[in-house]
Amino acid sequence: MKMALKGDYFNGAWHTSQTTPSENLIKLSPADLSVELWRASIWSGHVESVVDSAVKGFEVWRKLSFDERIVYLRRYQEAVKKRGDEIALALAWEVGKPLWEAKTEASALVSKVDVTINDSLKRIQTQTIKDVMPKIDGHTIQKPIGPSLVIGPFNFPCHLANGQILSCLLAGNSIIFKPSEKTIGSAQLMFEALVEAGFPAGVINFINGTGEVSGKLTSHPKIKGIFFTGSRAVGKMILKNTHQDLKKMVALELGGKNSTIVHHDAHIPHALPELLRACFLTSGQRCTSTSIILIHKKIADEFISQFVDVTKKIIVDHPVHTNPFMGPLIDAQAEKLYLDFCAQGLREGAEELVAAKKLEMAFQGHYVSPSLHYLAKADMKGKFVQEEIFGPNACFFPYEDLEEALNVVNCTEYGLAASVFTRDQSVFQKCLMEIEAGLVNLNRSTVGASARLPFGGMKDSGNFRPAAVSTIDYCVHTLASLETTDDTSSKLSDVVGLK
Repeated sequence: MKMALKGDYFNGAWHTSQTTPSENLIKLSPADLSVELWRASIWSGHVESVVDSAVKGFEVWRKLSFDERIVYLRRYQEAVKKRGDEIALALAWEVGKPLWEAKTEASALVSKVDVTINDSLKRIQTQTIKDVMPKIDGHTIQKPIGPSLVIGPFNFPCHLANGQILSCLLAGNSIIFKPSEKTIGSAQLMFEALVEAGFPAGVINFINGTGEVSGKLTSHPKIKGIFFTGSRAVGKMILKNTHQDLKKMVALELGGKNSTIVHHDAHIPHALPELLRACFLTSGQRCTSTSIILIHKKIADEFISQFVDVTKKIIVDHPVHTNPFMGPLIDAQAEKLYLDFCAQGLREGAEELVAAKKLEMAFQGHYVSPSLHYLAKADMKGKFVQEEIFGPNACFFPYEDLEEALNVVNCTEYGLAASVFTRDQSVFQKCLMEIEAGLVNLNRSTVGASARLPFGGMKDSGNFRPAAVSTIDYCVHTLASLETTDDTSSKLSDVVGLK
């Protein structure tokens, strides 16, 4: 599958340059390294033009009513719906996720428009408090913050950026979309649907690039909003670039070291498929993937034995030519990190239940086996417990006392997602109150959050600006207004201290 990249989009048109690119990128499919998907030329010199375009677009777009903006979003919805199959195929080839999973992401682009309009919009509409003071009404008005930058991730290059873009646009902001340099092709296809919707020039902008381009954009004084989804390390670099600029709003969605507690009363036939998806969907390349399983000693032997058996049945293969549960990892670096991480677990005393291996397939790609480990006692400071691994691995930790399990859940520097499998509501309520995470689920895996709820973490998983339905909260700033129609209530004679 060959993807034709168009360059950068600003001032209502696609642009390349006659100058020498600052970088040249080549993308090979992780599913078949003999397939070259695209070549990208990066022009960091486009940054100023892109920002200026967004500034001009904002001045036009912010003056439109919500109803007028919704017309454009509905046009986009129709355009992206028509491209669904094409986007899904691009995701499968470019990311390596199975086609059935890629189709789920593509369809989410369409439904997210409805959620943004029906659920998010109400959060930023003007509110009135009658008689907040005698004969005076109070109002809260939400105003757009300005040109906003959306930096997308590689694992959901369309879905996650789509939600942030839609919220920014509905709130009245212009946007600059910089996709991951690993997934430019599928991101461009989604952006082309925005172009087809006919937004005024400058409202939507697109720029390719790596760290240099991101650094210039995040530190640019005319960028007022930054929405980033990705690693903790890059998130901290963005904060370093922006922390002295009080005119910037920065929303970070970072990684996770997510735990699941399987209590002794859990319904095993239900918990098994839920955990299988939690650990291995998208080859473990989700920020919400479960990597620590706290298993009660009463059911540990039975549950682990069954989970090992079903893990060994997982089909890993080409995401388009076959119908697997897992495709490849995104690139050679991810493959190496995964295998090194599993080796680190062995050095820290973990027992290997299912080995992590590089797989030799019919197609040469970044295929690895899912893996399972067991640690009789958690080393709370070890890398195997502390560090996020963006790969298909999970480790079992046995527990007898719930407090013991909670200590392991909370020992990491991350705080994104957790789940609890139990039939005892008091057990879940204790976990709900004590687990340090932004999402805590009952009898439901850590993956697959609802777009109609906030999505985000605490500690090193984010900076208290959850995404999904609540993304729109950070696309605006709040203005308070006291208003009265009684212009006879104040008299000069009432002012104390005048001669």
